[in-house]
Amino acid sequence: MKLVSQLVLTAATLTLVFATVEAKSASAAIINYAFTVDSPVTKGNGFFSFDDSTFSNEDKPVATIKSLSFQFDGDSNVYTEKDDIKYPNFPLVFPTTSLTGKTSLGLDYLFNDKSNPSSSISYEIIGEDLTIFSRTSPDAKLISGRVLYTQVPEPTPLVGALFACTLGWMMKKKVTSMKKVIF
Repeated sequence: MKLVSQLVLTAATLTLVFATVEAKSASAAIINYAFTVDSPVTKGNGFFSFDDSTFSNEDKPVATIKSLSFQFDGDSNVYTEKDDIKYPNFPLVFPTTSLTGKTSLGLDYLFNDKSNPSSSISYEIIGEDLTIFSRTSPDAKLISGRVLYTQVPEPTPLVGALFACTLGWMMKKKVTSMKKVIF
């Protein structure tokens, strides 16, 4: 009898957890990503978000970024979506496949150096590639780097899973205490 009640309780808890997670992922939502850039001359971290229902219906779908915040390590300047040279049509996010075959999202973001406005240095992020180049000197050496993305989990499924686990734990305590009273 004890095994059956535990199995029923576990099944109910798992059903609630999966129902909570699936309900959110089936609908359009604001998706949040963190990204890091790493090159021989600079590193930095940023975040961006977009509405996944706004992907275009093209062969290579894209969506416009809703918000973006990026900062190089050791630099007080914060770069936003409005710093993209082609704003408001850019920056964009697009689906990409890495060399390992993993599908994720990439950023298309082109911005000028804020720390020294008189310089001709620009930064371009396209997918997993960072390029640092000079807008005025075609002979200047290009500097390449890597961009890594991590999806930031939404709090709603996490809260739902925590609620379901807590509810399951409370029900287990109740069943245990009822068994003690009956016997």
